This record gives sequence, structure tokens and C-alpha cells, in this order.
Amino acid sequence: MTPGEQGTGADRRPELSEGPFTTRQLLRLDEAMRVADSSTGLTFSLYLGELDEPVRGCAEKLHGQLPEPARSVLLAVAPNQRVLEIVTGSVAGRRLPDRACKLAALSMTAAFAGGDLAGGIIAGLAQLAEHAGRS
Repeated sequence: MTPGEQGTGADRRPELSEGPFTTRQLLRLDEAMRVADSSTGLTFSLYLGELDEPVRGCAEKLHGQLPEPARSVLLAVAPNQRVLEIVTGSVAGRRLPDRACKLAALSMTAAFAGGDLAGGIIAGLAQLAEHAGRS
């Protein structure tokens, strides 16, 4: 194919813009997660997609599959289901009590309601990292 020509079917490559985030948003999300990890010593992960019922159990199962679940925080976001779950491991949970996670979730859902999925996740990560503090 020549530049500017569009393919159809199997020969057309998917573009980054076909996902929920722009390239810039992906870079901002990556940076927010890197900063949260390095500033707290915890590992922050994001799952974006459908969650099986019961959604909390599904999010906990995903969290359990992380390399270091005890030191990990999982943000499981299912936009089509309008669901957000924050799962913390045993070590992370001591630094991020339920109240801190609920406050971050409220901030995130407010941004989601305004149509800002990436901004909500970034704000939530920053809020969680700030509350967790340094390791």
C-alpha cells in the first residue's frame, strides 16, 4: 500500500486511536503509573475491560495473578459495565485503607461521568500514591 491509501479487512492495521485512549493519554497513564510505583514502592496495575460476575471476585482474581500481589494495587475499570474496583494486597492495604480507596474512587468516577476516562485514572493514581506515601 502507498502512503495515504487505506486497506480493508485483514490487510488494514489497527491504529492506536481505535482504542479508548489516544497515544498522548497512554503516555500520561504510563507516566502516572511509573511515578506511583517509584514514589511508593508499591506496584500499581490497571485492568481496563469487562469483568465477569461477581465483579469484585473477578477483580480479586486478576489481582492475585500479579507478580507480587501483596505489594500491588489493581485498578479494575469496566467502562461499559460502569464498574470500578480497587484491590490492594496485604502490604499495600496497610498503607491504603478502604477510606483512601473510596475517596480515590469517588474522584475517578466523577471524572468518568464527565467523559474523562484517562484523566480520572491518572487523578486516582496520584491520589492513591499520595495517600500511600513513601516506602
